[in-house]
Amino acid sequence: MVWTGTWVSDRLGIELAGDDELRGLLGLALRRNPKRAHLLVSGVLGKHVPQLPSVVHGHGVTLGRRVRALLGPEEAARAVVLGYAETATALGHAVADGLESAPYLHSTRRPVASVPSAGGFEESHSHATSHLLLPEDPAFFDRGGEAGRGPLVLVDDEFSTGNTVLNTLRDLHARHPRTHYVIVALVDMRASGDADRLAAFAEETGARIDVVAHARGTVRLPDDVLARGLRLVEEQDGRTADPLVPCAPAVAPVRLELGW
Repeated sequence: MVWTGTWVSDRLGIELAGDDELRGLLGLALRRNPKRAHLLVSGVLGKHVPQLPSVVHGHGVTLGRRVRALLGPEEAARAVVLGYAETATALGHAVADGLESAPYLHSTRRPVASVPSAGGFEESHSHATSHLLLPEDPAFFDRGGEAGRGPLVLVDDEFSTGNTVLNTLRDLHARHPRTHYVIVALVDMRASGDADRLAAFAEETGARIDVVAHARGTVRLPDDVLARGLRLVEEQDGRTADPLVPCAPAVAPVRLELGW
């Protein structure tokens, strides 16, 4: 069976609308969270739904190559890449691979006493809202040499409201201002108002902000989606587990070639 996420969308009345590629990249899961009833789940990320490593790495590398083409060789050589914990840690690595020479850091929610923080930001809708930036090299965000700080490439699996990215930009621009930011995601699911807020930040700071994504779309939610989500979570929590079925008699193992 191929996972589609329609079980949740059918029960909560949520609609994913957008590019033709969107349905092949994204589905919905139920979320036990009073702030948001649904979770956007990628089918090519390799975190929640099984996927070939070549597909997972390939999507990230392709995004990284698009960023390299956007920046040009000289600017790409001065770029640094930041991925978001926990979901986009590996995706950020793959994007950095596509850029070829960019150093990579991902955020963390785990403080380390021996490493001073180089910044932090909030992910308001998350189960654990605070992110820390703990590069081993204190000058990580100042890379660029005599030409000045190079572009900062921010990588997440999906770009939904833009709140987390905007919080990151505000914190890092105050500490390490630069003229160019590139936001990278598998899917861009922002509404027009969310895009306007990012454009306003660019105008306010004078920085250029580009967005690179495999597909674009929106999530259409019914007014009572949070109430529906809570009821659905309660229904699932109240289900009686199926009785255990004895295992079949031992049989000879079968070896499958997975092509990885």
